[in-house]
Amino acid sequence: MKTSRRDFLRFSALAAGSTLFLRSVDAFGIPSEAGKFLDRIGISTGIANNGILAAAGYSFVEENVKNFLCPLEADSVFEQKLALLKASKLPVEACNSFLPGNLKVVGPAPLHDDILKFGETAFRRAKMAGVKTIVFGSGGARSIPEGFSRDEAKNQFISLCKKLAPIAKKYDVVISLEPLNRKECNFINSVAEGGEIVEAVNHKNFRLLADLYHMLMDNESPANITKYGHLLFHTHLAEKNGRTAPGVNNEDFTPFFKALKEVNYKGRMTIECSWKNLEEQAPNALKVMRSQISAV
Repeated sequence: MKTSRRDFLRFSALAAGSTLFLRSVDAFGIPSEAGKFLDRIGISTGIANNGILAAAGYSFVEENVKNFLCPLEADSVFEQKLALLKASKLPVEACNSFLPGNLKVVGPAPLHDDILKFGETAFRRAKMAGVKTIVFGSGGARSIPEGFSRDEAKNQFISLCKKLAPIAKKYDVVISLEPLNRKECNFINSVAEGGEIVEAVNHKNFRLLADLYHMLMDNESPANITKYGHLLFHTHLAEKNGRTAPGVNNEDFTPFFKALKEVNYKGRMTIECSWKNLEEQAPNALKVMRSQISAV
């Protein structure tokens, strides 16, 4: 039997509003109980792994826009994700990989109208699911074509984001701009560059992400976190060597944690890395992170 639109909305409201997910939030959507520094730590993985994360002590799941919000699919497909969410032991508080590579943000033929439609669906469904932030990395979509003006690309990107931010606001979602290292993308490669973009967009629903892995890959100083920390809404982490989980290579993140603490960062942090065995590695990764966080 086909689900009516009214039933769909009622079902999604139940999913997002279950007892597990009832939290008061601040003006930017950060749960109020996240008063302790880096208190809410999650893992970027499929919602099917929620039980593993919950057992290991994590606070949330970070999903993938395409896989979880399904912006290009019918409502019936998204309903299945909401059913998984309703049964989940943890909330999905973030989704990454915002745009598919074919939705070009910059270049001679940017697809801004298509992106705005895509964003409208993604943000609407994010609200239904209780997702607080959409991570805008999307290196394939935002890379600057060879020979194209970098200044023009920057203007195109800012113009698009000034249109996306009000749509995100309508659905109480924050877009977190993710700088990517130079091996993965040729545009917005540092927290400093991302901070300048966020300042130019100048909207509370368009904020900055600091990914410690990308910072390490390009030898970016923690000082940029200190400088642009007031713009941060979300953070990612992985070890530099092999993009592994914390503790695999015993890499030291304390200089970055110290910088985040100095700017009074109260948001979330997601481990976004490769795993050999999630169930076996996840508990130790969290233990290592907690140990380094407590040291700053």
